[in-house]
Amino acid sequence: MPDHQKPPVPWTPTNFLALPPQQSSLDSSAAVLIPVPIDSTTSFRTGARHGPAAIIAASAALEDYDIELEVDVAEFGIHTGPPLEPHVGDPCQMVDRVRSAVSYYATRGSGKLTGVIGGDHSATIGSAFAHLEINLDLSVLYIDAHADLRDEYQGTAWGHSSGARRIAERCPVSLVGVRTLALEEKEHIEASGVPTFYWPPESENYITEVISTLGSHVYVSIDLDVLDPAEMPAVGTPEPGGMRWSELTGLLRRVSEERHIVGFDVCEFAPDQGLPAHSYTAAKLVYKLIAYALAHGSR
Repeated sequence: MPDHQKPPVPWTPTNFLALPPQQSSLDSSAAVLIPVPIDSTTSFRTGARHGPAAIIAASAALEDYDIELEVDVAEFGIHTGPPLEPHVGDPCQMVDRVRSAVSYYATRGSGKLTGVIGGDHSATIGSAFAHLEINLDLSVLYIDAHADLRDEYQGTAWGHSSGARRIAERCPVSLVGVRTLALEEKEHIEASGVPTFYWPPESENYITEVISTLGSHVYVSIDLDVLDPAEMPAVGTPEPGGMRWSELTGLLRRVSEERHIVGFDVCEFAPDQGLPAHSYTAAKLVYKLIAYALAHGSR
């Protein structure tokens, strides 16, 4: 129905934070979110393809004002793009599809903070590649319970278990939150020197040590299984002994204060594996990332 024919009654927008047009149009928004509903490379529990829709739906219940930062996040403007159509035949082609979509938004105007809502963690590869085309000094903060450094897994080199490996072939990657890995990955870490911060941290100053490995422009990738299953069980591969909410957001805040976050993703949310509260938690994390990046960043 054309806008001029709609009856004069309230409507609830279906975008992130349920924002009105003046706070969600592409031209007026400082941030863009791209839903990527894929889980074709998951290896344990499926359902991450439903993550983006669940996160966006739950975000409507979030308050726009952030107490911690004392900012109205909606005032930055957040544009929610349409869901990216999956390419189920070839993970490599899906990586390139994500790269093209992220590049389209990230290069508009003076550059918009562009975030991907996954979907399995293979979505990170294309998104990081797109940001690397814009920021040649890019470094990637890869926050995950798993190392994702397998050269190949289940017949593909472009799946969720190889994301950090593929990205590290093109730019620096720092792993944080790792608490399980394959022998192949351990050997690769030792041979390549990829900065790896296991969980729980060995040093009280680990955040400072993490930041020291990052360049000025940072892409943040978060696999929600980095959180302890007590807080976030709705993931494809839950791993006990993980971060708590305040530990994760504390790290993200420090990074945003000392580096320039240019893009991000939040992946591996499988809503059917949890409760409605977990959709809210995942949406809140996306909201916090936007708030940290735009409140502290110089755009």
